[in-house]
Amino acid sequence: MTEDGYPTALGASSRESITLLGTDLARDVMGTVGFGELAFWLATQRRPTPGETRVFEAVLAALADHGFTPTAIVTRLTWLSAPDSVQGALAAGLLGGGSRFLGVTEDCGRFLHDVLVSAGELPADDAGWDALALETVTAQRAAGRFVPGLGHHVHKDGDPRTPRLFEIAGEEGLVGPHLSLFAAIGRVHPQVLGRTLPLNGAGVCGAALADLGLPLELLRGFALLARTAGLIGQLAEELRHPVANRVFLSVDLDNRSVPPDPYEPETLGGSHG
Repeated sequence: MTEDGYPTALGASSRESITLLGTDLARDVMGTVGFGELAFWLATQRRPTPGETRVFEAVLAALADHGFTPTAIVTRLTWLSAPDSVQGALAAGLLGGGSRFLGVTEDCGRFLHDVLVSAGELPADDAGWDALALETVTAQRAAGRFVPGLGHHVHKDGDPRTPRLFEIAGEEGLVGPHLSLFAAIGRVHPQVLGRTLPLNGAGVCGAALADLGLPLELLRGFALLARTAGLIGQLAEELRHPVANRVFLSVDLDNRSVPPDPYEPETLGGSHG
């Protein structure tokens, strides 16, 4: 233990009370502070404004559930295998939050932030944002890299979450530089790519969270927080209307035996054997 102990501004308990973020948990938080507001407060150690809470909770709602995604399927299948382990089923689904599902929220927020930091002075109007976005998309295309948050495997004509989150942020006066750049990318990318792709919901959520000043390193954590609620819903439905066994059997009964396909490591130039 250090000389000053282990300082924390979060939860602490005494025999008589529990404090949280400098307040009395039982008296000042329970029944007064909503869970979304509390999650924001815990991450930033400042209480959000009502507008910030509304945008933040809109993001959580947008990311809570998106149907039979791999994260939902693996949660149901893990529950099928180990019904005694709710935590295992939830953890299995959360561990699948990566670059293709859920992780896009963090990837997009970080990408936009890096562009803004490199740009230095921020644009003053839509024309300036479009110019920065055009430069950004062109550079990504030249480097053979995708723009995080651009495109969706289902919502090819537009992700319905995206305009709604822009609308909510606009109503609360919280469209900041990350959302502004993301919107501009949506306007100009066809000039570079030769086709129009939607700005997806995970990407716009990352932009909105970054504009709220939340830690970039934790953006995926907020996506996982939201998806936890969705996975609990998946398990609750699995209890009443199970599909996991059918998913398992559809694969197990449809397997076919094939000859082995031995792995061959890549031959390195100049190797002698």
